[in-house]
Amino acid sequence: MYRYDQIDQTLVNERVAQFRDQTRRFLAGALTEDEYRPLRLRNGLYVQRFAPMLRVSIPYGLLSSTQLRMLGHIARRYDRDFGHFTTRQNIQYNWPRLEDVPDILAELASVEMHAIQTSGNSIRNITADHLAGVAPDEIADPRPYCEIIRQWATLHPEFSYLPRKFKIAITAAPADRAASEVHDIGVHLRRGAQGEIGFEILAGGGLGRTPIVGHRIREWLPQADLLAYLEAILRVYNRYGRRDNIHKARVKILMRALGVAEFTRQVEQEFLASADFAPQLSAAQVEHMRGFFRPPPYESLPDEPQPSSERAPNARADAAFCAWYRYNTRAHKVTGYRVVIVSLKKHGEPPGDASAAQMDGLAQLAEQHSFGMIRVTHDQNLVLADVSQRALPEVWRRLEQLGLATANIGTLTDMICCPGLDFCSLANAGSIDIAKQIHARFDDLDYLYEIGPLEIKMSGCMNACGHHHIGHIGILGVDKHGKEWYQITIGGSSAPPAALGEVIGPSVPKEAVADTIAKLIEVYLRERRDDAERFLDTVRRIGVEPFQERVYAADHSPA
Repeated sequence: MYRYDQIDQTLVNERVAQFRDQTRRFLAGALTEDEYRPLRLRNGLYVQRFAPMLRVSIPYGLLSSTQLRMLGHIARRYDRDFGHFTTRQNIQYNWPRLEDVPDILAELASVEMHAIQTSGNSIRNITADHLAGVAPDEIADPRPYCEIIRQWATLHPEFSYLPRKFKIAITAAPADRAASEVHDIGVHLRRGAQGEIGFEILAGGGLGRTPIVGHRIREWLPQADLLAYLEAILRVYNRYGRRDNIHKARVKILMRALGVAEFTRQVEQEFLASADFAPQLSAAQVEHMRGFFRPPPYESLPDEPQPSSERAPNARADAAFCAWYRYNTRAHKVTGYRVVIVSLKKHGEPPGDASAAQMDGLAQLAEQHSFGMIRVTHDQNLVLADVSQRALPEVWRRLEQLGLATANIGTLTDMICCPGLDFCSLANAGSIDIAKQIHARFDDLDYLYEIGPLEIKMSGCMNACGHHHIGHIGILGVDKHGKEWYQITIGGSSAPPAALGEVIGPSVPKEAVADTIAKLIEVYLRERRDDAERFLDTVRRIGVEPFQERVYAADHSPA
């Protein structure tokens, strides 16, 4: 992973000192709330319903075991013993004391971490495929480009006060595990005719009040022009993006107003006009950055046979291990290794939360079995990317002890969930209670396996932090006369081709959400062609109407 040099460390240390003084002056009454607000936002500090919330940057979701231990330490010392991993591969603390935040930032700086640009109208954390570098289907490791973009974007003088927040995602695999099509900019690695690396560029995607799937504006961009082209997009946006209405300030709104063709023309014009002074990315710079992401020292190992419950002396334990292997591990491009996805979706627990003890235990496990590295996924799980196949039984046992081995990755209960009304001052309705309601209704893992792959994504308000628009089933909390109701959509997806879900009808009351999902599942199981057809495929084939009829028909028992 990338390691700070002296310049990086000095910058972060000085930023901590500056914010410490700013906070001291605010607490002493020398700065007003209006004066302090932009200062705290530029350091990842929000004021939520009950307490401040601090969002810490985890660039492209990559953590060392030392950093994860620090995150656990902060949860234990400064919060309520847990942290919340988010859809932007960051971590949030929901209960720090304002006066403690400078100390938290200082402790983060000691392990090469910070909270710069995790809020405010700036370029946010650069996100990427959580299987980068180990995925068999990727063109090349995208993380060097993520780090190059991160360094370029951090404290960029021209883009520090954009019309609105700005999000960039990078992927090098056709599966697009980074949801790049619903970002302000999506960067896709491609190979040219001679095998050279270049990029396809998408722009104008986003969720929130106006969900839009991004449009391709460049089919092929040479490697050298990556930063120059990103600057051209941001310069057009910074110049013409609306600043009079926060709800119409994103680049997707500008792109819709201008039209894709005109927006693209202006970006290309800006790109050409800035050719003499725009940054050029040299092959030497790329190669230098690749040096931070060299493969770890893998052993030469054979592939182990896939586990089978039929061959084990302890049938019950082995059946549990086999289910975990099937659902929570993935193929690795190196023989003898496997990717382990650590479920932060234990039934009954808030999705995305990890305790200090779990972070400590996972850090130790990473040191012993995954070269000391951990990753954060955009769907709020963690990853041990480099586990030898022969170590999988031990890793599973240790994860079970930590409460992190629920074999539900890719199933209905592996849901994305924002903090909702429990913490967020913007939320209209709760999310965590609904997650628990769904967990209680669908607690039978065998039934989840029968249902098959299904993505539920849930947000407590239109800001869509839970990505509800692109859930196979999306759940949006709405306020009706002071009561919590929930709008349901189906058919959304972040995987190519990305699609936005369609509202099935009127919102349903809080107590009916799990029942509504059960009715949707009932229609799917009845209508699917065979066990291989996913919920999403069935929705796309038969449309929304059969699901609507079941949900809103007079209650009856299924035939």
